Amino acid sequence: MGTQSNTIYKAGLLAFALTLFAACGSTSDTEEMPEPVESEPPPAVTSGADDNPGPTAEEMAMEAALATTVFYFDFDVAEFKAEDRETLTYHAQDLAGDPGRRIRLEGHADERGTREYNLALGERRANGILNYLIVNGASRGQIEVVSYGEERPAQMGQGESAYAMNRRVEIVAQ
Repeated sequence: MGTQSNTIYKAGLLAFALTLFAACGSTSDTEEMPEPVESEPPPAVTSGADDNPGPTAEEMAMEAALATTVFYFDFDVAEFKAEDRETLTYHAQDLAGDPGRRIRLEGHADERGTREYNLALGERRANGILNYLIVNGASRGQIEVVSYGEERPAQMGQGESAYAMNRRVEIVAQ
């Protein structure tokens, strides 16, 4: 029987019992009728799904942070942006909580500069995030670093919008 049917059944049973109680009483005009009994409907019977009120604000923040896996950089800068710190802290905590988890940090650069310079810049960017993750609880053994430089652009083309999309570090689960 479903929970809704169970609740309706109990409510009907309660109404029947109250009617029976009232009918069994004396019908004398001098006797006062009992006050109607107000009762709350019985709590719905569930399968335990409502035992957990849902994710906390902290759990939702962590889930949103862990969904963010691409971090963008300014031109010719290897330091990640200050607004990425909280998100990266959640990634570090997630790694610290699961020692068997492995990720790869893939560093990228836009097409400006030499191939060698861009490979080195992509590596410095990935290493900056690597160091932050380690300081915040992740283990070095969980993280691989690779640089693709300008070789794998996220967006083709020339112009600041394409360049901005290509200056990044991606976290890839392994």
